[in-house]
Amino acid sequence: MKLKADDYLVYDAGTGKYSEDAEQAVRDDVEKHHWLNVARTIAKDWRLYLMLVPMILVFLFWRYFPMYELLSCFKVEDATLDVADQLYAGFSYFKTLFSGESGLSIQFWRAFRNTFLLSFYGLCFGFPMPIIVALFFNEIRSNIARSIYQVITYLPKFISTVIMTSLVTMLVRQSSPLAGMEMGVISKLLVSLGWITEEVGNAGLLNDPGFFRAIYQISGVWEGAGYDSIVYFAAIIAISLTSYEAAQIDGAGKMAQMRYVVLPSILSTVVIMLINRIGSLLSIGYEKVLLLYNPNTYVTADVVSTFAQRYGITDGLVGIASSAEMLNNVVGMILVISANTIARKASDVSLY
Repeated sequence: MKLKADDYLVYDAGTGKYSEDAEQAVRDDVEKHHWLNVARTIAKDWRLYLMLVPMILVFLFWRYFPMYELLSCFKVEDATLDVADQLYAGFSYFKTLFSGESGLSIQFWRAFRNTFLLSFYGLCFGFPMPIIVALFFNEIRSNIARSIYQVITYLPKFISTVIMTSLVTMLVRQSSPLAGMEMGVISKLLVSLGWITEEVGNAGLLNDPGFFRAIYQISGVWEGAGYDSIVYFAAIIAISLTSYEAAQIDGAGKMAQMRYVVLPSILSTVVIMLINRIGSLLSIGYEKVLLLYNPNTYVTADVVSTFAQRYGITDGLVGIASSAEMLNNVVGMILVISANTIARKASDVSLY
């Protein structure tokens, strides 16, 4: 649209001349010195910007530079040539995954289904737990007791995945009379309660496909509920005391205060964290699954990441593995955009 003179000039009836609008002059001056102001800000707070350098390098080397290898999704595999020099294969790898032979398509969709189910169960059961833990911390009046409980719940997050999975394996391990090993403590407890048979306990719960998802989710909640509650607890303690006092004057008890004061006050934080969680709905880290699963539990345990690891590294089918991960990430991107759009329209809270 072409601007008229009246849009940015002011007419002086006395002199019969146009002069530049004062506000427009200020905007022009700000725009003219924009980069100079940016340079001054960086020079003033250079220590803070220096702290961003490691994060930027991590993103460059681990997020952006590897995108070059996405070309392998569309290239004919040739170990003697660089990815850029290989011949184009079109969408043949994607066609193989969607309706391919040799069982690749069946295994991919099984892995995709397992990825979605594990993430969905984690969203349903794992996402609310940090909020509940944060509400629990908020109700503890003793600072010493609260600190002790916080340290206890935060510690599992700092245990390496290898140690954590080894602990889980030991708790639900199978019995081995030849090695002098009894079934795990959790397996014994479930047998004594009558929830599983002794045969299942002796065989090991991690060898039963029906128990893998439950073990994965319970161990995930134990590992991350305390650490993830930090964000929600910080949002809770930022609530003004006058809000609680007003609720008490109206006769609200603890549960009513939690419902009408605390939860509405942290709603924006919950929505932002939910969008982030939905965005990573199909991004299950392969380390934990890789350490817990075995060929007996592929039916319920194999996910896209382990599928890609098995075919990309073990079998050398880099194109198939890259295409599988790319499909998974595209679906994840669609989910986060959709969740952000819905959240923005429903609650006016969104990531962007």
